[in-house]
Amino acid sequence: MPVITAPLEFNEEQLYVDLESMFGHSLFLKCEGFNFAGSIKLKAAIEMVESAEQHGLVTPDTILVESSSGNLGVALAIIAASKGYEFLCVTDTRCNLSARRLIEALGSQVHIITEPAPDRGFLGARLDYVHSLCASDPRYVWLNQYSNPSNWKAHYRRTAPEIARQFPNLDVLFIGTGTTGTLMGCARYFRELGSPVRIVAVDSVGSVTFGGEPGRRMIPGLGTSVRPRLLDESYVDDVVIVDEVDTIRACHRLARSGFLFGGSTGTVVSGAMDWLARHGSPGMTSVAIAPDLGERYLDTLYQTNWLQGLYGEDVLNFAEIAAGVRPG
Repeated sequence: MPVITAPLEFNEEQLYVDLESMFGHSLFLKCEGFNFAGSIKLKAAIEMVESAEQHGLVTPDTILVESSSGNLGVALAIIAASKGYEFLCVTDTRCNLSARRLIEALGSQVHIITEPAPDRGFLGARLDYVHSLCASDPRYVWLNQYSNPSNWKAHYRRTAPEIARQFPNLDVLFIGTGTTGTLMGCARYFRELGSPVRIVAVDSVGSVTFGGEPGRRMIPGLGTSVRPRLLDESYVDDVVIVDEVDTIRACHRLARSGFLFGGSTGTVVSGAMDWLARHGSPGMTSVAIAPDLGERYLDTLYQTNWLQGLYGEDVLNFAEIAAGVRPG
């Protein structure tokens, strides 16, 4: 039996869900939420903190700071508690209340940005605040998940090899895009492996990552209002853009089968099923990465009043959800 002394020592990396019976297309969903941080962000958080330590950027007086929509903030709060660091998470009003409470329960602090920056949205405002903190006090060390190469290296070294070992004949890999750390790490690994795996990026409507028009996004996790500096589109074979309504309906369809996943997973699954409906073929081996689980979304994605207030009463037509029909 596993016996650990620190929360970073446990991460279930070999669990997959076969979605074919639920969605009609063969897709294996790699579940990344079974660790003490509850998401794939623990990998990047560990890599970034350990790199900062190795480069002498962290001292006993250091206050780690990061902009996060929730999951990375929780992961860094766990690391800070485990290692004895101070940590400040800069987030905004879209961050799930449960994530904010988790960060605070772990002994870290949360600063909430309430107004978006002109033309750069909430992310731009969060980054402005982080820059001002670091300029005002040298104790603050910004890990900067948006351009830190340790972000993608975590997935180059761990996530992609894990998938390659389990699926040596993989045909297509679906990856949600936020900072694009997971996307770039996995894409680089398979490219350097010489594998013919098709890399399909899944993004949200309203995100500017792949040149789309900026728009309202209420579900945290994927998408961005500032183009990620880590992104190199030459590694990406296809892009699927998913409306938040389809994210919601994919999440509820999974939940009706007993699998409670987060918004990022709903987006990736919806995008993957759309792509497979158009390009899939018999015998194709497909994998999608599920970044987190659904408990942190109970007050949003799984709360009827919240959903209907933002997306209309038809968003939760369960007969249509079960049949995979989008509301008209």
